[in-house]
Amino acid sequence: MAAYGYARVSSLDQDLTIQQQALRAAGCRVIRAEKISGARRNGRTELQVLLDFVQPGDTLVVTRIDRLARSLKDLEDIVHELKGRGVTLRATEQPVDTGTAAGKAFLDMLGVFAEFETNLRRERQLEGIALAKTRGVYRGRKPSIDAAEIKRLREQDGLGPTAIARRLGIGRASVYRALAGFGDEIEHGRG
Repeated sequence: MAAYGYARVSSLDQDLTIQQQALRAAGCRVIRAEKISGARRNGRTELQVLLDFVQPGDTLVVTRIDRLARSLKDLEDIVHELKGRGVTLRATEQPVDTGTAAGKAFLDMLGVFAEFETNLRRERQLEGIALAKTRGVYRGRKPSIDAAEIKRLREQDGLGPTAIARRLGIGRASVYRALAGFGDEIEHGRG
């Protein structure tokens, strides 16, 4: 019956120290931490390690529920998986403990609010982008591939898509797309 901690921040420039200290103070000897968005469960390898490792009677501890999941669906899936394995979930900064009825009810409410916050943030971002586009300020991400260089390597150096991709350190599909933009049709699998 051990307590295992999970800490998460969304970006690389954020610090995990405060969460890790709180988890240690809560009795966690093993703490897994990662710097990745909580919007989706995919790619969160440290969380998966913990979920695979915990045993019946163990407790998974987080500082706040939004560190575990930012969507109600992911939160419900994680809680269901933990419950099915006889593992409880506890948050140090919120009255969440899936071992109690009140703790479970509070968890459900927090999950709804975490998803609501994520949706509001997404709406604000889309509104900002739409406004920037109408003012002509937003043009999207700058191209990371130099299409002119691809064309030059093709025409002047006579290189095929595979050789161009290797030289520029990009994918062959990117080379094909760039060349197609110039009207250069190439048989796939050649060059």
